[in-house]
Formats: sequence, structure tokens, C-alpha cells
Amino acid sequence: MDELARWASERAPHLIARAEEQAIAVLRDAFVDAARRERRAGATETPRPPARLSPAPTPAAVGELVWTYCIARAREATPVDGGGVAGADVERIEAAGLAAFVSRVPVAEFGAQALHENLNDLAWLERVARGHETVLEQAFALTTIVPLRLCTLYEDDEGVRAILEREQTTLHDALERLEGRQEWGVKVTVDAERLAEAARAASPQVATFEDELADRTAGGAYILRRRLERHVRDCADSLAADVAAQIHARLQDWAIDAVTHAAQNRDLSGHEGEMLLNGAYLVETDRADGLRALAVELESHHRALDARIELTGPWPPFNFVAGAGA
Repeated sequence: MDELARWASERAPHLIARAEEQAIAVLRDAFVDAARRERRAGATETPRPPARLSPAPTPAAVGELVWTYCIARAREATPVDGGGVAGADVERIEAAGLAAFVSRVPVAEFGAQALHENLNDLAWLERVARGHETVLEQAFALTTIVPLRLCTLYEDDEGVRAILEREQTTLHDALERLEGRQEWGVKVTVDAERLAEAARAASPQVATFEDELADRTAGGAYILRRRLERHVRDCADSLAADVAAQIHARLQDWAIDAVTHAAQNRDLSGHEGEMLLNGAYLVETDRADGLRALAVELESHHRALDARIELTGPWPPFNFVAGAGA
């Protein structure tokens, strides 16, 4: 139980946040237009993962679907111990020199209508995301994988084999590109008050505003004070963008590839302060220690803003397979 509690405290907040991002994309893909696949900036340079089948038929919520976690080279696909998201054993389906890690899930819980409802249940989403991530981490520890997004579902084994056959070239290319590389998440936060103070100190216009305030009547002072507040906010936003860009540029130089996301929901992630950067970086495995050292250096450099740089990982490289993320 102590080990489980420690795992949850370390991983659960990140899994919940990742699940929130994935759920948005899943609903869009599955229920709006499954054929229109979003692609990240620069996605033309990265392999495309298997397309998901359309949502399973809903008239009778019986039977099973095939939940697919990731793809590996068949010769390297060591079996994963334990159960998948719904408790069934993790199996392998092979074709074209590739192996898909899968498990069986009930239509009653994972069919289109049930899935639509369950994705709005945060407790359910956390449990499923944790199960999905556990299998991915086990597979990732054993071999190179192409991780698949939460809720990648097929109606039967033949559907999975057909995708492996059809997408074999892009999947083999993806595995080659990702071999020996890891994804690391980086979140940068600063103290909002210190950011505002630094913005005030950096702007010569602040002193002008303050001198004018001394000569204004109450009504005029109110309007000018509001202008000053807006000016400081704008300066703080500009400073935040500059700091984020500087940190991202240094990390990007260290990495093979990088993507940035919108700041996480504070209530969901539990972070304190102003989040300036929420990025993911694809790094050579033997350079991961250097990334940690770089994060410490950057945090120290921005100590005046009480900067905190949080590294999470290594993760299976979700963000560096086209269409795999939100």
C-alpha cells in the first residue's frame, strides 16, 4: 500500500492532466469527425499512427472491444505482466513484423455512448488513464514503442492486424525515429507578485504614471491608476512570454524535438504560481542527466521571479507521434 500511495502521489496529477487533454481530442475524433485528424505543428515530419476505427455500434451494449496501448517491433515485444485498463490480461496482436499491445474491454463500459458519458467522470478517467499509462510504462521500459492515445479502440483483432499491415511503413519509421529517446515534460512556474514587481521595475513608464498620480484629483487619479495597472499587467505578460521563450529555447537546443501546450488547469494540476511554460521534449536517453542539470541552471538564473522548473519523465513519447496528443 505504501508503494501504491507513493506511485499515486508522484504520477497521478500528471496522468489526470494528460487524461484531460486526451479526452478532449478523443471526443472530437470519435464523435465529431473521426476522419479529420488533428496534426501538431511540424507533424508532416513525424510518422502517422494507426487510424482508430469509428466508434463501436451502440444498439446492444454487449461483447468486447480491443483496447490498444502501443506498437512495438514484434521481435522485441516482450510480454507485459498484469492487467490492462479493465483488468483483462495484456496480449499481443502481430502482423507485418509489428506487435500491438492490447487488452479486452467491455462494450458496456467502452462503447460509444458509454465512453461519451464516462469521459465526463473524472474518477473514471483517472482510473483508466492510470491503467493505460501503467501498461505503456512497462512496455516502454522493455523496448521502443509507438504509444497510442487513450481510448484507441478497435472492434476486433482483425481490425488491429489490418492497421498494422496498412501502416507498417510509417510505424517502422516511427520506431526507428524514437529508438533510444525519451519524452520529458517541463513545467515552468513563477511567483505572480514577483513577476509584477519585475515588470514594474523594468518599465520607465511606471515612474511617469506615479508622478502624474500625485497631481490628479480623486476621479482623475482613479482612471490613471487603472491605466497604470493595465500597463503593469501588459508588461508582466510580456516579461512572462520572454522568460518562457528563453527557457524553451535553451531546452529545445538540448532536445531532439519539442512541443508546447497551453498552461494546465491550476485546480486539476495543483500547481502554484503563474505557469509560463508547459512543454514536452524528446531527448536522447543518454542526455537525460544533462537535461536535469540544465533545468537546475535555468531555475537558478530566474531565481528573482521565484521560478520553479518541474521535470517529469521519462514518458513514452506521446507528443512526438503525429496525432497522438491533443
